Amino acid sequence: MESAAQLLQPDLNQDAQWMRRALDLAPKGRGWVEPNPVVGAVVVKDGQLVGDGWHEKFGGPHAEINALRMAGTRAAGATVYVTLEPCCHTGKTGPCAEALVAAGVARVVAAVLDPNPLVAGGGILYLRRRGVAVSVGVGARSARRINAPFFKRITQKRPYVIAKWAQSIDGALADRFGQSKWISCEQSRQQVHRLRGRVDAILIGINTALADDALLTARPADPADIRRRAMRCVLDTHCRLPLQSRLTQTASEHPVLLFHARLLDPAATGRRNQLSAAGVQCVPIDQVPHHGGLDLAAVLDYLGTLPVTNLLVEGGGRLLGSLLNQRLVDEAHIYIAPQILGDPHASRIAFGDAPIHLADAHAATITQHTASGDDVAVIILFN
Repeated sequence: MESAAQLLQPDLNQDAQWMRRALDLAPKGRGWVEPNPVVGAVVVKDGQLVGDGWHEKFGGPHAEINALRMAGTRAAGATVYVTLEPCCHTGKTGPCAEALVAAGVARVVAAVLDPNPLVAGGGILYLRRRGVAVSVGVGARSARRINAPFFKRITQKRPYVIAKWAQSIDGALADRFGQSKWISCEQSRQQVHRLRGRVDAILIGINTALADDALLTARPADPADIRRRAMRCVLDTHCRLPLQSRLTQTASEHPVLLFHARLLDPAATGRRNQLSAAGVQCVPIDQVPHHGGLDLAAVLDYLGTLPVTNLLVEGGGRLLGSLLNQRLVDEAHIYIAPQILGDPHASRIAFGDAPIHLADAHAATITQHTASGDDVAVIILFN
């Protein structure tokens, strides 16, 4: 058992080591637990691992409970490492802070505080008032990163926006005739299907819907990679989505949201009514006065009420450019294929013509770059 001196002067290297294990466990719940956060927990006694776990499924036991169950009576006097402050309220499960006290743990190390107003430091206060030593901040940067979607939904009431596109080396998304099948290779497309299988919603523009007759479902090689069924969303100002499109034809079995202008002419109103009758959920959105496009911030606000935690945006170039210009993208997954179109009229991300100084460029960090078949897959976080 840890001595009082050890509790007062913890081994920071050991803390970091065990927190890394908890941080490695947390993402195992991604796609299963939303809108809850992904959380990992580790129980350590006398320098030995005696229990660990993660939040495995929405409505199921939290990470701390799973770890305590594994530890059993060995949790008494132990240190628990958890990637997010233990909850102190009753939701679909009981308060984890109470369970930690009941198990007799001596110390809790939490990476970050929970921004949820129902917790927000309350879990830490509960533990300290009952004699549990608490440290906060070990692994904080990594913990915020893995739960960035949860933090954004709680603090901004909007989904975490993941932009995805495939491009040639010279930046073309499609040729001048709109043909984009296939710039990326099969391995890259499988990565996208796995990504689709863990997000809450997928968004495209109407031009992409018309050009590709996109279905927007997750179809990975391994069906186990489908952790949730994403809503399929289309930005369609004038309700041009065809009744015979694959999206419309499958709307009754797999939700489709169509965002359209609040003010429609009679022809567009008729098309909207037909789409509604076919099972498409039509949502009116205000237009931006100077160019007539839909207000993208309002779209994100609406999705945040559903609630959508992770939103995947798959194009086209105009939609991606607008989101990037308005700094509404949190993360980008880019698949760069070993092709050069060399055509100035090929389809590219439409950033507009406004000049931007280098000093005003949107800062980003490359967090991953790996081979994906013949392509290079790059993941970027926007600051």
